[in-house]
Amino acid sequence: MAGRQTMSYEKRLLRVIDHIHAHPSGNLSLDALAEVAALSRFHFHRIFQAMTGETVAEAVRRVRMHRATFWLVVGDRPIADIARSVGYPSPRSFARAFAEVRGMTPAAFRRKGEQASPLTLLRKGHAMTYDVTIRTEPVRRLFAVAHKGPYMEIARAFEKLGAIVAARDLWPHARGMVGVYYDDPSAVKPAELRSHAGLIVENGVALPEGLEEVTLPGGETAVLRFKGHYSGLPAAYDYLYGHWLPASGREAADSPVYENYVNSPIDTQPDDLLTDISVPLAR
Repeated sequence: MAGRQTMSYEKRLLRVIDHIHAHPSGNLSLDALAEVAALSRFHFHRIFQAMTGETVAEAVRRVRMHRATFWLVVGDRPIADIARSVGYPSPRSFARAFAEVRGMTPAAFRRKGEQASPLTLLRKGHAMTYDVTIRTEPVRRLFAVAHKGPYMEIARAFEKLGAIVAARDLWPHARGMVGVYYDDPSAVKPAELRSHAGLIVENGVALPEGLEEVTLPGGETAVLRFKGHYSGLPAAYDYLYGHWLPASGREAADSPVYENYVNSPIDTQPDDLLTDISVPLAR
C-alpha cells in the first residue's frame, strides 16, 4: 500500500514539473500547482519540498531564471519580452528577481555575456582554445529519462529524474549527473533531437520503474572541461570537433557524446559551472 502511495505522489510531482517547464509565463502559484497535482493546497507544498529538497517557489524561480539566462546570453530578444516569457509582468519586477539570483541586473548580465561569451569571440574571429585530456574511463551504468526536443530544454528531464530518484531514495547510490546527446543540433531539427538525462549509479542497484538504463562505454575518452554558462558550450564543441580531434590524429568511436556535470546550477553561479564534454575514442 505504501509503495502504491509513493508512486501516486511521484506521478503527481512529475505532472507539476512538466507544467512548470511548459508554462514558465503562466500562473505557477502554490494554489495553481496544487490543482495540477490534484493535492490539497494544505499538504502539497510539504510533499513537494520533502520529495524534491526545495520549495515550490524555489523550483519555479530556478526554472524561470534558467530560461531567462539562456535567452539573455544567446539571443537579442528585448529584456521586456524575456521578462514576460518567464512570468514577470514588468522589466522592473524581472530585474529585481534576476538580481537576487545572479547578483546583477539582466542588462548587466547580457553585457557581461556579450563581452565574455566564447560564441561572441568566435564570431569576431578570435580563436578559443580549451584544455583536452584523454582519460581511460570505466563502463558506467545510468538510470535515465529520455528527452526529445531542443537540448536547452533537457532540464525538464533532469527534474523528472531527480524527483524519481528522491522518491525511491536512490541518491546514496548516485555517482554523478550526465547528459547523453545522440544528434548533431546543426544537422537535426530542434524538435527531433534525442538525448537522455542520466544518473551514474552503482552496479547492483535495481532499475526502478519509470526510468531507462543507459550504458556509457569504457575506454579512452577525449574530455574537454568547460567553465561557464551552458550557453557557451557550442563553441567548446566546435573546438573539440573542428580543431582538437583532427589535430590529434584520433577518431571518435561510434558512440554518442556525453556531458558530465561537475557541479549544479542550483547552487553554482553561471560563470562557475563546470561541464566535462566527453567523446569516446575509437581504438
